[in-house]
Amino acid sequence: MSAERRSLEVPADGAGMRIDVWLAGALALPRAKVKELLEQGAVRIGGRAPRKGDRTVAGARVEVTLPADDPRPVPQPELPLRVLHVDAQLVAVDKAAGIPSHPLRPGERGTVVNALVASYPECAEASADPREGGLVHRLDTLTSGVLLAARDHETWGALRDAFSGRQVDKRYLAVVTGPVADEGEIDLPLRHRADHVEPALSGGGREALTDFRVLARAGDAALLEVRIHTGVLHQIRAHLAAIGAPVLGDLAYGGRPHPGLDRFFLHAARLGFVHPATGTRLELSAPLPPELRAVLALLGLRGVD
Repeated sequence: MSAERRSLEVPADGAGMRIDVWLAGALALPRAKVKELLEQGAVRIGGRAPRKGDRTVAGARVEVTLPADDPRPVPQPELPLRVLHVDAQLVAVDKAAGIPSHPLRPGERGTVVNALVASYPECAEASADPREGGLVHRLDTLTSGVLLAARDHETWGALRDAFSGRQVDKRYLAVVTGPVADEGEIDLPLRHRADHVEPALSGGGREALTDFRVLARAGDAALLEVRIHTGVLHQIRAHLAAIGAPVLGDLAYGGRPHPGLDRFFLHAARLGFVHPATGTRLELSAPLPPELRAVLALLGLRGVD
């Protein structure tokens, strides 16, 4: 992304102002940012850089070079990073609930990728979009579990192809409430609607295929192992809600709140695939977080070691 060049003319009512004050208003930028531009020589008036304290003159032409926003994620070594597996081509981490997978905007902080690129800076160059930090898939903010990233572009492309080609075994643990069969398959296209997805009953939408089996039951609650063959946004949550068994704590999809649980019960427990460099089968797993184990104990569900 190239830098943006702006050409401004000082109006009559802007004459006599300090150049930093006038520019901050004219560009709708914080004064600190304008100060950086002046110190970097990115401002020119009549072909020269203004001195500190210079005042504006009516009709003067002010040329400003605005640097492009750097799309690369900001490294944050202070953020925790739980590494499940690392080798020369890829790294897998155990994502905690409540943390976004990657930044959506330049400069955004507090995501898994911010921690990832602090330890593995090459990940930022692996994916097509630097913001993704080499991630080959993503998890919802309130979903925990295995998250996989590539350390080079060739590996990233191979793993993306494996995901889209349904060659990756993706298994989740979910607690649902409501009537649910011992096992089943949900083949129901989904379409986006604002910040959620819904069944595309009238046609269209993206193909979405999910299967599940019950591991344990207690009252109207059930612990499921869920496998997704496609990767539509919110697929598990929308599919389970569509069959009348929403995920516990998933208020956006009709799930029942649970005392003390500030997330929904969905965990990416296992990820299996062929390593693109070695050709060997790799099985990655993430333990169930303590807050979800506490829910199982409280509900009397016993299906996880």
